[in-house]
Amino acid sequence: MISKFLKYLSDSRNGNSLAAKLRRKRFAFFKSLILSVSRPLKILDVGGTQVFWDKMGFCDQKGVEITLFNIKEIKVTRSNFKHIIGDARNMKKFKDKEFDVVFSNSVIEHVGGFNEQLKMANEVKRVGKRYFLQTPNFYFPIEPHFLFPFFQFFPLWLKVMLVTNFELGWFKKADEKETAAKMVNSIRLLRKRELREMFPYANFYEEKCLSLTKSFVVYGGWDIH
Repeated sequence: MISKFLKYLSDSRNGNSLAAKLRRKRFAFFKSLILSVSRPLKILDVGGTQVFWDKMGFCDQKGVEITLFNIKEIKVTRSNFKHIIGDARNMKKFKDKEFDVVFSNSVIEHVGGFNEQLKMANEVKRVGKRYFLQTPNFYFPIEPHFLFPFFQFFPLWLKVMLVTNFELGWFKKADEKETAAKMVNSIRLLRKRELREMFPYANFYEEKCLSLTKSFVVYGGWDIH
């Protein structure tokens, strides 16, 4: 029962979950912002997939070109999509302000420590005239990847012990402590003050669950009145 509830909070693949509902609401907000942007429209999705845009019903938009940017190859089947392999911390393949919008869902928490995250943030601001980036809130009580209450507050040794003894969230049980440590250290959730440091001129949109902030969206460059 508890496991089902935790997945209801965080499993965006289940269309009836809270995570999926928040994602749809977030994307509706994104669409309201891009109404002010003229076509043709070039979007860079850092860490995204065509499947996501299909689910959001956005793939058939006229005059919209979407570039997916990932560290591994992602399949695309639509003519207005293309995929480029690269590192979000160094998007040297793109010129300054090459894209009308840079979009990213739940990626910046996976690129390393604070300095690595700052590099990604600076690249997002550099290559995009506008940006729209979402990431989970460090202080939300349920860690969204391991689906374990207050997991992000535990010391490393305790996290490693749990991951080597149990299947947690979206992760299989690790066979070795080194593997467990890599799994644990592959995620660094962000605090609001850190996001403000990375995006000092951004607007903030907070997604709520039980009156608590589950995740943040930072967005900037939009003509908002």
